[in-house]
Amino acid sequence: MVSVKFLKTDPRVILPRYESEGASGMDLRAFINSDISIPPLGRVKIPTGLKIEIPCGMEAQVRPRSGLALKTGLTVLNTPGTIDSDYRGDLEIILINLSGSDVTIKDGERIAQLVIAPVCRAEITETDVLSPSGRGSGGFGSTGV
Repeated sequence: MVSVKFLKTDPRVILPRYESEGASGMDLRAFINSDISIPPLGRVKIPTGLKIEIPCGMEAQVRPRSGLALKTGLTVLNTPGTIDSDYRGDLEIILINLSGSDVTIKDGERIAQLVIAPVCRAEITETDVLSPSGRGSGGFGSTGV
């Protein structure tokens, strides 16, 4: 179990929570003063009214909610969005509307999910040659359809 601290910027903010016993992501909610309409292919930054403190060696990943994506065409634009352990600013979610019609976000609506995950930092080593592999330099589609 990892302890993650949340600071509410307003008493009306709803803390994130896991909606089922087996959920890996906790739901984040919009914290807005009035409805926000997102036109087709429009993108908007939605505040949550939260700030977060994540333990060193961990990150928070902002991911879409599958039901919201299926039913409305809304998804998180930079998915997964990464929140670093040293970030202490406002937690805001970038949504994009991939549907053909306007979608309205209401205050308190669940708009994304947050997954806490370990981070492995790499030791950077410069080299003049890379070891061979079976794939080599084969790019997109090189391993089949």
